[in-house]
Amino acid sequence: MAKPHRIQIVGGTKFICREDERVLIAMERCGASDIGVGCRGGGCGMCRVRVVAGDYRTGKMSTAKVSETEREAGYALACRLFPASDLLIEVE
Repeated sequence: MAKPHRIQIVGGTKFICREDERVLIAMERCGASDIGVGCRGGGCGMCRVRVVAGDYRTGKMSTAKVSETEREAGYALACRLFPASDLLIEVE
């Protein structure tokens, strides 16, 4: 079973997200709405966030919405963000 991690949004909601679950989907499942929701497919950029602390992996994202430089600085699309530890996230 995938390990659960605590997700904290700066100035907002805390919720649990499993390692095999996308952060955006876990937030919606918990009834929160801190992060913008768009296509849920990594292309629109509505759910762009910055990971302030924690380990994670990402799925494929549009480079038009998150450049390689931004990705290295911790930016990601929440619909393609999978936690590998507890995360502290800042919403754009």
